[in-house]
Amino acid sequence: MNSRSSRIFLGLVMAAMPLFSTACGSSYSANQGSGGGGSSQYGSLNLMVSDASTEDWATIGVKILSVSLVPQGGGSPVHVFTAGSSVPTLNLVQLDQLGELLGTFSVPAGNYTGAILTVSANSGDVTLVVSADPEAGFAGTPGATIPPSQIQIQGATGSAGSKTVPVNVNFSSPLVVAANQTSAMDVEFDLSHPAFLVGHVPPANGGQTIWAVNFNKGPVRHHPIRDITRLILRHAYGTVTGVSSDDASVTITRDFPVEPPTNPETAIHTSQTLTILADATNGTLFYDVDAKTVVTIKNFSTVANSLTGRFVRVAARYQSNGSIVAVRMWAANAFNSVWLSPEGHVLHVNTNTNVIDVQNELGIGVPLQVDANTEFFFRTPWNAVADSTPIGQGTSFLTNKDLVRGFKIHASVVDPLASPLVAQTVDIEIARYDGGISAVNTNNFTYTRKFKTSLDDYTFALPYISSSTPNGNDPSSRAAITGFKWWNFTFPTIVDSGTNAIPDFEAATNGTVNFGGTAGAYPTWGVTFAKWNDPIQTNTWAAPWTVLIPTTVPLGTAATSYSNGTFLLSETGGTTAVPVHLSTTSGSGTLVYQVDRTGGIVTVSAVDITTSAGQTTITSNLVAGTPVKVFGIPQANATIKAYVVIYFTGTIPTPAAVD
Repeated sequence: MNSRSSRIFLGLVMAAMPLFSTACGSSYSANQGSGGGGSSQYGSLNLMVSDASTEDWATIGVKILSVSLVPQGGGSPVHVFTAGSSVPTLNLVQLDQLGELLGTFSVPAGNYTGAILTVSANSGDVTLVVSADPEAGFAGTPGATIPPSQIQIQGATGSAGSKTVPVNVNFSSPLVVAANQTSAMDVEFDLSHPAFLVGHVPPANGGQTIWAVNFNKGPVRHHPIRDITRLILRHAYGTVTGVSSDDASVTITRDFPVEPPTNPETAIHTSQTLTILADATNGTLFYDVDAKTVVTIKNFSTVANSLTGRFVRVAARYQSNGSIVAVRMWAANAFNSVWLSPEGHVLHVNTNTNVIDVQNELGIGVPLQVDANTEFFFRTPWNAVADSTPIGQGTSFLTNKDLVRGFKIHASVVDPLASPLVAQTVDIEIARYDGGISAVNTNNFTYTRKFKTSLDDYTFALPYISSSTPNGNDPSSRAAITGFKWWNFTFPTIVDSGTNAIPDFEAATNGTVNFGGTAGAYPTWGVTFAKWNDPIQTNTWAAPWTVLIPTTVPLGTAATSYSNGTFLLSETGGTTAVPVHLSTTSGSGTLVYQVDRTGGIVTVSAVDITTSAGQTTITSNLVAGTPVKVFGIPQANATIKAYVVIYFTGTIPTPAAVD
């Protein structure tokens, strides 16, 4: 997936059932501030992190030190999470729409209007590793680790060795924590937000590329979760500490792999514990990696004697009551044995050799042989039977193009010491199709996707799901939705569904802007996470929804100065300047950023163009000849409706200026 739609979610999921016992200092206590309206009753907070993919990066690693909630009506923030002494680096690239469970925390019942996240901001605390095959023109070297000296974290405070960035998040509506009840919410970090990660490439004689990381002023926002059972959890690692007396569950202490990985991989141990149930109804697939056996269990009685003290990897799902059930579990005596299971985004699919390349955290493609026994699963945690039933087996799954570049998978191998690695199972966690949209009709639409490696290009006609298939609820009215739905990335709460959804989708995707010459045309861009085996689309993928996301136009030049919400944009090799329209309406204004590089320091400043001061700033600085990058939706009248505009001052960047 192109980095234009990557994102990270910090999910704060309220559950009546506590799942973890947290380390000292990791939960609310009486001396940590006033508690959510003064209540002495408590709810439980499950804290998780997730994100979407990026084509350009193998690792975007961050360290979250603490999380606090802001009580409605004032009062001291309520501290709910503190990392331990060994803070694991969370690789956001691997969390493509997946939840990484950090812990469950007891918080006072009450209403909360925001959150404060503290991110570690010392040199080396943010890890960047370039993908093995990034987009053409990307500023990083494939597979390279960006030196800490070339990463500048915006807004860092504190002294050297103790620097942090406070990230303030205002909730779109108050978070209600009720004692002994279940609720859910998300805070979204948009990894591909144009201002989140800005790579400033100076002229040849201007020094090194600087990567500016910006956690504030746009990349973070509130995004509610409606149904905890539909969360797809990342595989969890841990050490088994015991089996329950009734053999129904195991308790593990969480382990996290070192990021970037070592060889052999070692674990960062935590004191956070997690209780995992066996699937008593459908059965849990239990893989003994050392013995190379697999059995179906409905409790842990037959494997209990060999489990305590061993490392495990678990593919699990949430129950509506907050408990966690294992769909599949792998056990081994060495952490490296359960960790050595290729996880990442699919880089290449070779149908001639039946080999898929999966990108790891080091920006390296790991070849994985598919044979007649390889089973493919599609993660559907809300459907226990489907979640544990293969959707395909053998090499025909590749031949039929049911796996393409950009899918997020986690594979298990027959023998972790073998060469080549042979896939035993492949968990498809996200079936992502994206690209330029064309040929929209009442039955399907076509994605055209181009990659740096042309072998990976695809043109794929994706059918819609059935008009009778349940498809969630309207985020504003909460009315049930059936059939295909779509929305603009910039307005996620305004969903188009029902009988007019497909005709409206066709009308919304017929816009293209054309700069002429070698610069060429830019169509409307979208992304879909496909669904397998819809009732009218059996044994294939179908589109339950599509998000129209901002098309990324390469770094260009303002052909005219900004005036009253408009300027003309020219591109290298183009023959026509294209009008760019910015919204100045409060609440839906175009996000504008000024990027300055002076003396080797890159500064990213938000410009609020809904105010008179912001209008003065942009009018003074976005003048003819200014380098500018636009992210927006092409319109039917051949203009661009801008979502984000970034313009550059000080040292002028080269065309490979922004991730």
